[in-house]
Amino acid sequence: MGFTRRELEAFRGATVPDLIGERCDLLFVGINPGLWTAATQTHFCHPSNRFYPALRQAGIIDWGVDTDRGMTDEQRTTLTSAGFGITNLVRRATVGASELTHDELRAGGGRLQRLTADLGPKVVAVAGVTAYRAAFGQRRAGLGRQHGDFEGAQLWVVPNPSGLNAHETIASLADWYSRVATEAGIR
Repeated sequence: MGFTRRELEAFRGATVPDLIGERCDLLFVGINPGLWTAATQTHFCHPSNRFYPALRQAGIIDWGVDTDRGMTDEQRTTLTSAGFGITNLVRRATVGASELTHDELRAGGGRLQRLTADLGPKVVAVAGVTAYRAAFGQRRAGLGRQHGDFEGAQLWVVPNPSGLNAHETIASLADWYSRVATEAGIR
């Protein structure tokens, strides 16, 4: 099925609501929604995105996401009931993160701090070191657990699961996601 380029363009600037339940122990943070994600209203949803396959390989979920339809309500409930949440640094959908400004990323970092303070997760995992550096002014930050706490949570930077990030595989992403899930106590 999929979407045509014209259909996807209609979602430029659209938003995808945060996927957060009553309890959030592990908050995954994407950079911003892509057009496919906006069309399906499912975070990290694109045929080349390896987020859900990596979660599955890590043993965090035992199901896949239909990238043409997005997550089902049952899948959303399963994730949030397990203490898993997903948000983005920047809410507006674009073709690529390169369309975002540094001001948008910095504002997204501030929103993430407020959201973290409100939710109280054990772990916040930002998916993408370049976006993390821009959002928080940490030019030398690398992957892994960051120093100090973040509004009471452990702050981790994990690799971006986008298919454009050729340095990572489903197996390497699964390793990172397994580590943050273990730290959050949801495995």
